[in-house]
Amino acid sequence: MQKATIQLETLTCPSCVQKIEKATKSLVGVDKESVKVLFTSSKVKFDFDAEKISVGDVEKAITALGYIVLKSQVKDK
Repeated sequence: MQKATIQLETLTCPSCVQKIEKATKSLVGVDKESVKVLFTSSKVKFDFDAEKISVGDVEKAITALGYIVLKSQVKDK
């Protein structure tokens, strides 16, 4: 498992957090228990299995909802 943080453009409402959380948790390879969407800092943090999914795949799911990804960071757990 690896840890990732995706920095988004400013989130404007709490429902944004719920939409992003739901979409991220639905992806195969993402550890559903680890998903945290931080409203105040506009970050999405999660653990993932790099053999099943890439950070780019998660970014695509988030941008498909209409949010803008600014940068991503990945660390080995």
